[in-house]
Amino acid sequence: FTREHLWRQRIVEELHLVPGDRVIDVGSGTGTLLKALMTDCPEAGLIGVEPDPDALALARRKFGAGADLVKWHNGFLESLKLPAGWQPNKIVSSLVFHQVPLSEKRAILEQMHDLLQPGGMVLIADYMAQDSALMRKLFRATVQQLDGVEDTQPNADGILERQLAEIFTDAERLHVFPTATGAISLWHGYKKGPHT
Repeated sequence: FTREHLWRQRIVEELHLVPGDRVIDVGSGTGTLLKALMTDCPEAGLIGVEPDPDALALARRKFGAGADLVKWHNGFLESLKLPAGWQPNKIVSSLVFHQVPLSEKRAILEQMHDLLQPGGMVLIADYMAQDSALMRKLFRATVQQLDGVEDTQPNADGILERQLAEIFTDAERLHVFPTATGAISLWHGYKKGPHT
């Protein structure tokens, strides 16, 4: 229903990983995106951040012997301790922010910004502004029925786009994926500095 294969593949393409890249996946879930990123560039350094221990256990099983090639953090981004000398130049997150309280959305974006190397990129795929009547109706009937209105409505009203533009330079929407659950937008932005 979310056309996940389409936007996940677009994330892989937009990240354009090369050997030496260091990537954090915030809300890595069962590791499907991390697996795709490792397949795309096995030489990239990957960290998965996931507060749900059951999802993390599934991710490790999904990777099998390759699980040790990823650093797994069972917790939230604010409690992540990076390895000495390790700083990400790319941070990605998908379908996390619409479930986060309004007060925490900006805090997580600021944490991402602070962690990034100068010039580093953040890439977010999530339910953001629902620009058409049809997408708003579908979003209300599905996501908001499951996840409630309080945390999801700010996303539908466009708060995340505004916060991205306030925190990151060159923040822009790359694509919108209409789905049966509402529109999923893909945005990127950069930390000030030469883009990597």
